Amino acid sequence: MEMNSIPPDSRRAVDLEAVQKLVSALEADLSRLRDGSGDVQKLRDEVDALKDLLNAPAPAQPPVRHALHGVRTTLDREWGTAKSEAFTASRYVAEIGRILGL
Repeated sequence: MEMNSIPPDSRRAVDLEAVQKLVSALEADLSRLRDGSGDVQKLRDEVDALKDLLNAPAPAQPPVRHALHGVRTTLDREWGTAKSEAFTASRYVAEIGRILGL
């Protein structure tokens, strides 16, 4: 694949330390939500999958980037507004965009 055909945001390395901090914050906020709805569980599952990727001996950039995009999409699509005072989706969408260079 030519370098020109790679989307610009996929060439930039993901700051794994920033992703780890984001995952920790997401986990903390999600733990305060008592809502057992499907969208809450979907987000928890995506955050758990991202955490598993980060806990690998040598986290690979492409899967971490892909998982971050998934979390961002779920937050943006299903959490357009805050679910509670404990959780503000827009803050996470903006932070993930910053990490991904969007």
